[in-house]
Amino acid sequence: MKKELCITKDGSPTIYVPQLDESYHSMHGSIQEANHVFINNGLKYFKDNKQLRVLEIGFGTGLNALLAAKYAHDNQLMIQYVGLEAYALDKALWQQISYSKTSHEKSWYFNMMSSPWEEESAIHPYFKILKNEIKVQQWETQERFDVVFYDAFGPRAQPEMWHYALFEQLFGLLDDGGILVTYCAQGEFKRNLRDIGYKVESLPGPIGKREMTRAIKINK
Repeated sequence: MKKELCITKDGSPTIYVPQLDESYHSMHGSIQEANHVFINNGLKYFKDNKQLRVLEIGFGTGLNALLAAKYAHDNQLMIQYVGLEAYALDKALWQQISYSKTSHEKSWYFNMMSSPWEEESAIHPYFKILKNEIKVQQWETQERFDVVFYDAFGPRAQPEMWHYALFEQLFGLLDDGGILVTYCAQGEFKRNLRDIGYKVESLPGPIGKREMTRAIKINK
C-alpha cells in the first residue's frame, strides 16, 4: 500500500495511508498522542519498577519506541522492548522522519530503525530492542511482558486487529498486574476486554479524543 509522509498539528511527522484513509498517529499531533497514551498512561503506571518488558503491536514509525527509550534514559529504567510490525517502512521513507532536535535522540532513532529485524540491539545502556517483522497472530513466544502498547490501525480500517481472540492471546502474554494501553475506546472493544478478564479503565484521551483505554491483568 502507498504511504505518504505528512506533518501533524504539533509539528511532528506521521505516515498517511490513502487506501485506508488512515494515519499512523493522530493528526492533532503524533508526539502529543504517543506521550499521552503510551508514556504518561503506560510506562508511568509503574512508578517503582527498575526494569520493564514492553511489547508493542504496530511498531510503525518507531515513535513509541523512541519515546520509551528517552523515558528509560531519563529515569535510569531498564527497558527490554519488543516491537511487532507486519508491514515495515521502507528505509527511504523513515529516513525522512525526524522526531527530535537533539543529536543523541536522532542517533537512537537511526540505530533503532536501521537495526536488523529479529536481532536484539542495545540502543543505549537502559534500552534494548528486538523488532520482529511478523503479524501478531502468527507470533509465538514464551516471554511475558509488563506493558503492551497496542497501536494498530483502528477497528474501521483494520477490523482483524480487534478480534476477541487476539486480546485473549495478549492477556496470556502479560504478567499479573501488567497493562495494555491503547488510544481506542470503542464500547465493544472494552466489553470484550472485561469478558476476557481485564480490569478496564477509561481515561481522558489525548488532544482530539475524549477517551483512551488502559486494561489491567489483575493478580489472581
